[in-house]
Amino acid sequence: MLDPKQIQNRPIKDLISDNYVFAAVLHYFGISFYQFEDSLLKDVCAKFKLNPKQLTQELESWALAKEPTKDELYLHPIEVLIAYLKRKHYFFVRQELPFLANMVTGIESKGEYAVILADLKIMFPLFVEDFIHHIHEEESSVFQRIKLLQEIEAGDYGVADSLVILETNPISSLAHAHEDHDDEMEGIRKLTKDYYLPDDAPLSMKILYSELQNFENELMIHAAIEDELLFPKAIQLELEVLRKTKKKINSN
Repeated sequence: MLDPKQIQNRPIKDLISDNYVFAAVLHYFGISFYQFEDSLLKDVCAKFKLNPKQLTQELESWALAKEPTKDELYLHPIEVLIAYLKRKHYFFVRQELPFLANMVTGIESKGEYAVILADLKIMFPLFVEDFIHHIHEEESSVFQRIKLLQEIEAGDYGVADSLVILETNPISSLAHAHEDHDDEMEGIRKLTKDYYLPDDAPLSMKILYSELQNFENELMIHAAIEDELLFPKAIQLELEVLRKTKKKINSN
């Protein structure tokens, strides 16, 4: 349990060095950590009219947050899995990407780091645009397809219409397109040399590289959940709905 009284007299850079998550928590409260690295936490809280206790509680909450495992997600029905993936999409777009963009555009450095930041300022917005397009495409095609399958199963469509829907854009073709999607962070990974920094690199750059790498790791986990859980469940649902539809046709 963190003691607000104890940490409020420490500089921001020390708190962040102890736990990089603190940088994201500060961003959550509208504070760009790199602008106040040498300031004491109590002074930053006073400037932004924040209670240090609230800040430390949020830090503890973030540090203790635990994602469900693939085994846990597998046990839930497909609609729960979709709800989880949608929440992750929202978190990516509303929290993680703005935090990364804030650092890319706001951090200032010298020498080779200034060159890397200049390249990131060009590359990162393009990555964000492609990533958001990919999310919208996924939700409007894959998630919508699953919704249609559930509506057919619930009897919302006639047999003839159901068969037309089932024979158009099957899940298997959507899964194939999903697997063929380019590695979205390949360019950033190459630019940062696989997120490598020497020990004497500026703290702000260490935070930026760490958060970029964490985000890529999250995307890999997210993609694995979709490929290994969502699509198999969706294909199974589609086959079952098709079987029931054909059975209705044969019984008429």
